[in-house]
Amino acid sequence: MKKYFLLLIAFPMLFGCSTNNPNNNNPNLPNYSVNLDINMNLPAYSSLLYVSNAVYISGQGVRGIIVFNSGSGYNAFDAACPNQALSSCSTMTIKGINSLCACDNAEYSLFSGQCAGKQYPLKQYRVEVNGNLIHVYN
Repeated sequence: MKKYFLLLIAFPMLFGCSTNNPNNNNPNLPNYSVNLDINMNLPAYSSLLYVSNAVYISGQGVRGIIVFNSGSGYNAFDAACPNQALSSCSTMTIKGINSLCACDNAEYSLFSGQCAGKQYPLKQYRVEVNGNLIHVYN
């Protein structure tokens, strides 16, 4: 009886853990290494101190990175259109609380990375906050 009780307790512990690893299996986007520190004390990033603001950072990831203050934390997404092959129009732009893909005019939520009717969400990166420093990595 004790063995069954221990198994009953151990089973949820083994399978209930999350890896906190976003699923980035997208055949349209290569997996580039990202290791970026953002100092929100700098004027270019100070808007991230306020909810629903986003900042585009070029030179990172596939087509740059969009960092967004969701109010409950920060989200970081690649600025490459996830449902398009890489081309001249596949860099997304910020449009309020969404990001816009110029190739097909699809708008992706910066809260979730989702777009209705699209197969792939935005490619998400991990984010850690330490005071006024945001660390984006994969």
